[in-house]
Amino acid sequence: MYLSAGRTADTTTGVRRTRPPRNAGVRRAVAGNVIALGGVSLLTDVSAEMVTAVLPLYLVVGLGMSPLAFGALDGLYQGATVLSRLAGGHLADRAQRRKLVAGTGYALSAGCKLALLAVTTPWAIGAVLAADRTGKGLRTAPRDALISLSCSAEEQGRAFGVHRAMDTAGALMGPLAAFAVLWAAHDGYDAVFVVSFCAAALGVLLLVLFVRDVSAGPRPERTRRIRTELGSLVRTRGLPRLCLLAALLGTVTVSDSFLYLLLQRRLDLPTPYFPLLPVGAAAGFLLLAVPLGRLADRVGRPRVFLAGHGALLVAYVLLLAPWGGGLVAAGCVLLLLGAFYAATDGVLMAAAGPLLPGHLKASGLALVQTAGALSRFGGSLLFGAGWMYLGPDGALTAAAAALALTLTGVAAFHRRSRA
Repeated sequence: MYLSAGRTADTTTGVRRTRPPRNAGVRRAVAGNVIALGGVSLLTDVSAEMVTAVLPLYLVVGLGMSPLAFGALDGLYQGATVLSRLAGGHLADRAQRRKLVAGTGYALSAGCKLALLAVTTPWAIGAVLAADRTGKGLRTAPRDALISLSCSAEEQGRAFGVHRAMDTAGALMGPLAAFAVLWAAHDGYDAVFVVSFCAAALGVLLLVLFVRDVSAGPRPERTRRIRTELGSLVRTRGLPRLCLLAALLGTVTVSDSFLYLLLQRRLDLPTPYFPLLPVGAAAGFLLLAVPLGRLADRVGRPRVFLAGHGALLVAYVLLLAPWGGGLVAAGCVLLLLGAFYAATDGVLMAAAGPLLPGHLKASGLALVQTAGALSRFGGSLLFGAGWMYLGPDGALTAAAAALALTLTGVAAFHRRSRA
């Protein structure tokens, strides 16, 4: 499928890049480093999604947590990466050791899977999940910087699409593995956590053995301060606009966990089948990540990013509408959710990557990711409160209206800025 190509040095940045094709009609191969990082993410997502797939029902139904409390916990799960993303990006750029920082984050998340065996109360679980998300925050920006540095500016969308497709293959297998373990094991949740740890540990080993660091040129002077680096990023043309875009749309994006709970209520789905709901979304993401990444390279990444939020809005409307055939409508909602992630997750990083200088690549990507994570933290709290005071349908109606208004305003601004 995708094989690593020969490499050549970029004399302006020192970055080693894939050799350009001799024939314009021949598709350029994706760098081997991207494939290796995709394998690491695949195994890590198997691990993470095994846990994520069972937690919403376990906490809300099993432990009786209120929607507002679950919204706070889910917001913590989303927002715990805020500071660690910035720290991970900064450390990776300062030390020029992106693989080491990313590996530390992967190892921390793997250890948290075992820690889940020792906690029983909702807030103790929340603390472990926060530590797990801290590991995710540490690794995400250095990993995405390695992807960006491993390919040319024109191929960012396809490279991130390939990585996100492999990552999503793990997200698809994780819920299936959780379903199989819950079905077969007597003490199901503990067994899920143990199998999850094994997958995460294998991902760390793969990173150590097969992923290589990529140089971004000369190491910056040690006297350079964080304030100076942040000032340089803020002045980077186009980056503040991307951060604002991620923050505005992130605030009106309903967490997957709430959507799965709403689907479970509509379908009256038995508990053992709940982990299967993320499979539909993961399948849509897996099928569309590479095509939409390539489309973003051709027609413009902001357009595809906004179209992805349009797909999410359609999913909200469909979830609110009266259903004739429940399973068909639920499948459409899940596929639209997958299309949303395929059009936004890697595409946003592909849009930010070429804007950034090599020595600040991880820090800049972390800044964009942090804007989205922080806004989603607030969004989860707002939706949890809306669920309590307006009911689930009322909260989703308010979220759909807010997303429609925000999307309309952002699209109009984007058209004016291009005129």
